[in-house]
Amino acid sequence: MGTWAAGPFDNDTAADWSGDLDDAAPEERPALVERALRTVLDEPDHLDSDLGVEAVAAAAVVVAHLPGAFPVDSPYAPDFLTAGDRLDLPERLRPLAVRALDRVVADDSELAELWAEAGEPNEFLAEVAQLRAALTAPV
Repeated sequence: MGTWAAGPFDNDTAADWSGDLDDAAPEERPALVERALRTVLDEPDHLDSDLGVEAVAAAAVVVAHLPGAFPVDSPYAPDFLTAGDRLDLPERLRPLAVRALDRVVADDSELAELWAEAGEPNEFLAEVAQLRAALTAPV
């Protein structure tokens, strides 16, 4: 996995997922976000890092749509987000994103293991914690 930072879009897999999201028709994008979140929750075995990365990126997309969210400025994020466009995301994605993030940092997650091996401070866990806090904050 080519990773250059701990941000939700700062690795090859997340950048590719963001490109796929951009390439999709706007009305198909919410389903792609939801699929990335549900895929990690439906995985009964050890969670592959690529699935985890996509779920983190999808959770970041959900966070970007929350009231008062900071603009997305990563050059690897979906272009429509950096341009200020928004999706019509169903409210059910917020708790789904929280559960997906919890799954990504669980003991049986390859992504969590890889970042643990990277040592301290664990910037990935800090990024996930920020996303989770935004998702669980009162609206």
